[in-house]
Amino acid sequence: MALPVRQQLFYWGIATAVFLFLLWALGNVMLPFLVGGAIAYFLDPVADRLERLGMSRVGATVTISLAALLMAVLLVLAIIPTLIQQLTGLINAAPEISQRLQAFLVERFPELSDSTSTIRQTLAQIAQTIQAKGGQLAETLLSSAMGIVSAVVFIVVVPVVAFYLLLDWDHMVAKIDSLLPRDHAPVIRRLGNEINAVLAGFVRGQLSVCLLLGSFYAMALMLAGLQFGLVVGAIAGAITFIPYVGSLVGGALAIGLALFQFWGDWVSIAFIAGIFAAGQFIEGNILTPKLVGNSVGLHPVWLLFALSAFGSLFGFVGMLVAVPVAAAIGVLTRFGIQQYQSSLLYRGYAGHEPPEARDEAAE
Repeated sequence: MALPVRQQLFYWGIATAVFLFLLWALGNVMLPFLVGGAIAYFLDPVADRLERLGMSRVGATVTISLAALLMAVLLVLAIIPTLIQQLTGLINAAPEISQRLQAFLVERFPELSDSTSTIRQTLAQIAQTIQAKGGQLAETLLSSAMGIVSAVVFIVVVPVVAFYLLLDWDHMVAKIDSLLPRDHAPVIRRLGNEINAVLAGFVRGQLSVCLLLGSFYAMALMLAGLQFGLVVGAIAGAITFIPYVGSLVGGALAIGLALFQFWGDWVSIAFIAGIFAAGQFIEGNILTPKLVGNSVGLHPVWLLFALSAFGSLFGFVGMLVAVPVAAAIGVLTRFGIQQYQSSLLYRGYAGHEPPEARDEAAE
């Protein structure tokens, strides 16, 4: 005999509360394991495809690990130092950019030459503010993950966790499936498949879009001769998962830098703007439809709310779990709406005979 629904909700509520408490209490410790699990989840389809080509699971896992190690070494040696150098240079150049902006505005609007002008005083403080806050932002971006746990532990634990989880992924899924409540196993499997489809469509697809689009922006801007082009491309690619925001922020930053670097050379400035117009076209018409799809069901507003809420409550670790939790809640919400629309609470007795009439007919 199955447990009453109220008792089942009670036990599942306790499990959810325990999960949230552990996420809050052990967030710093869980970070490398969550990152390793995310990497394993991201690479599991690759391992499955290699298995279908005739490799064993061990061989597929080792092959993927070696390829990932090679890519990491290439990034460390070729890209990351240049990225850090350009980011530092951009922050240090902020005062000069602000001064040139102030000179440009004073030239066009002479009334700003008044030393008591509020606008001029504000512009004079922009350089110091940007440099101070920009330095803090750069430090946070570079040390947010590494500062939660020691860099050595993070670098060592994440690949090890990812390797073993990827190796045993299918066995873990089968084990979890065997522990599902028998009365609800079919429904849970169906909901799990829907959640996985949302995550696969959004996370894997959107990460691919961010990587490809960021690479396109970075290479195109560097070939166009824009200073700090690698940084601008990396920033634009990193926030591309928010529709239009990546192109708008990256485009505004690139065009602003181009105005100071190529002032008077309107062809170069138009070329920089055209790069982001082309990137927006490629993203909206080729990359996102092909890699993400149109039926993911994870609305950008809901995603922003989840990132903000979990980031505020649980910090950096909360932001890592925000997308899968948002996907799960979205699928469960749609399931609840379907159950509600098929219930008498929604449909009433329209098209059905009320119980009183059935009792009278039986008598």
